[in-house]
Amino acid sequence: MSNAPESAPSTVMLVIATGRRLQERLEARLVDMGLSLRLFGALGHISRDADLSYSDLARRAGVTSQSMRATVLMLEELGAVERNLRGQGHRARLELTERGRALLDRARGVVAELDEEFLADAPAGGKQAVDEACHRALETPLPFRPA
Repeated sequence: MSNAPESAPSTVMLVIATGRRLQERLEARLVDMGLSLRLFGALGHISRDADLSYSDLARRAGVTSQSMRATVLMLEELGAVERNLRGQGHRARLELTERGRALLDRARGVVAELDEEFLADAPAGGKQAVDEACHRALETPLPFRPA
């Protein structure tokens, strides 16, 4: 049991609440561009590796392959992604179109703006401290829990 007074805010809970608020802000700005967080994430993954399968993309996004197929279809309908078939028996290669690259660049710009807004009043070294704490938390393996 912790000896922390009940009135002291938990840093973990503050980070969780802050993350949710930042996600809401990002999603609101992405909607103005015709994107969602899922579409933005898929664009980013495809931009880094066009040879990813739907299953690979789905694993990275934490969704089912069927859901990722729907996501890619939405990106195709937006004109952001096109499938280039290499031939019978080969998987499709997903490539960003010019529109897809422009959307990705704009979305990354929105993320940079949110970074600046979030850290505007941080002391010198504040961004580095936040980044390091987040990276440590993300690198810590989850405890094994048998099913």
